[in-house]
Amino acid sequence: MNKLFREPMFHIAKRDTIIWWKAWLIRVVAVVVALVVCGFITRILTGLNPIKVYTTMIEGAIGTDRRIWNLMQNVAILLCVSLAVTPAFKMRFWNIGAEGQVLAGGLATATCMIFLGDKLPFPLLIIVMLVASIGAGAVWAFIPAIFKAKWKANETLFTLMMNYIAIQLVAYFTLEWSVPKGSGTPRTLEIGQLPVLFGQQYLFNILVVALITIGMYIYLKYSKHGYEIAVVGESENTARYIGINVKKVITRTMILSGAICGVAGLLLVAGTDHSLKGDTAGGRGFTAIMVSWLAKFDPIFMVFTSLLIVFLEKGASKISEVFRLNASFSDIITGIIIFFIIGCEFFINYEIRWYNKSGEEESK
Repeated sequence: MNKLFREPMFHIAKRDTIIWWKAWLIRVVAVVVALVVCGFITRILTGLNPIKVYTTMIEGAIGTDRRIWNLMQNVAILLCVSLAVTPAFKMRFWNIGAEGQVLAGGLATATCMIFLGDKLPFPLLIIVMLVASIGAGAVWAFIPAIFKAKWKANETLFTLMMNYIAIQLVAYFTLEWSVPKGSGTPRTLEIGQLPVLFGQQYLFNILVVALITIGMYIYLKYSKHGYEIAVVGESENTARYIGINVKKVITRTMILSGAICGVAGLLLVAGTDHSLKGDTAGGRGFTAIMVSWLAKFDPIFMVFTSLLIVFLEKGASKISEVFRLNASFSDIITGIIIFFIIGCEFFINYEIRWYNKSGEEESK
C-alpha cells in the first residue's frame, strides 16, 4: 500500500547574494520592530511612556558634548578590539582571548609608566610604552596560536583560559601597586599619559583607532596576507594545495590580533583610565565578538555596529538612573534590541520559499 506524503508549505533556502541596501533595510526594520516590542514591555512592566524612555536613552548617550565625546571614546576602544579579533575570525580561528590580550597590553603599559616614567624623555617613553603593549598583546596571542598550529589545540578553550591568567595577573599587580600598598585602590598613573589634542582628552585615542580601521580594511581587502587569511578560513586543505603555509598564516594572524589588542590596552591605561584595574578591558573582548560578526568582518561596517552597541549601553544606563529602575530592566531593553538585530541576519542569509497546493514554487 502506497503512503501519501504531503508537500511542505514552504522551505528555507540559503540566499546566493543580497544587495547591500536591502540587507541594511532589513536591519533597520528589525531595530524599529525591536523598539516597538520594547515599548510594549516598558509600558506593561513600568507604566512609563515609552517615548519618554527612548528620549531619555538618546539624551543619556548624546545629550551633552561631554557625553558625545565619551560615547566616541567608548566606540573607538570597542572598535579597536573588534578589529583585532576580526582577522582571526575570518580565518576561522576562534580567538576568545581578546580580553586577556587587552589586559596584557595594559599591564605592560602600566609597568613602563611606573618604572620608566621619570627616567625617559616623554617622546621616548611613549614609544617604549607602544612597543611594550604591542609585544605583550602579541605574546599573549602567540601562545595559543603556536599550540593550535603545531598540536591542533582547541583555540577557543586555550584563549579563554588565557583570559583568566591575565585577569589574575592584573589583579595581583593592581593590589601590589595600589596606594597605599595593599589597599586595593588603583594607583593613578600621571607620567606617560597620552597627549590631549585640541583640548579633547579622547581625541588622540579616536584618531589612532581611525588609522587602525583604515589600515585593517586595506590589509584584509587588498593585501596578500588578507587573501591568505580568507583562503585559510574557507578551507585549510585548499590553502595547502595552492602552496599557502597554514601554520605560518595562523601564527602571523594571531600575533597581529594580539598586537592590536595590546594597543587597545595602551589606549585604555594611558589615554582613558590613567590607571590599571581588573576591569580595565570592561568585557569589550567578548562584546567585540558580536560586533565583528554583525559587521560580517568588514572594518567599515564595524564602525556602525560598535556605535549601536555603545549607544544602547549608554542610553540604557541613563534610563535606570533617571527613572530609578532596576539595572536589569535596562539590560532587558538592550538585550531585546540586540536579539532582533542578530535575528534579522537570518532573513539576510536565508529566504523562505512558499509552495502552492500543486507543489510548485509560488513565491520567495
